[in-house]
Amino acid sequence: MNCHALDRKLVGPALKDVARRYAGQANAVPLLASKIVQGGAGAWGPVPMAANPHVNAEEARRLATWVLALK
Repeated sequence: MNCHALDRKLVGPALKDVARRYAGQANAVPLLASKIVQGGAGAWGPVPMAANPHVNAEEARRLATWVLALK
């Protein structure tokens, strides 16, 4: 939780904002799971998201599902 908070921007966007952006998208879980593991850049501004290679595919899928369920 050093980079994301539930309802406010820190280094990265609020997790609730991520949930809103990807709500209803059929590929949201695998897309976010991939970003969790591999990192990314440009989707939310100039600060890149660091990769988390220690997170396995199942953990990333569960995290992505949880984020998308936030209201």
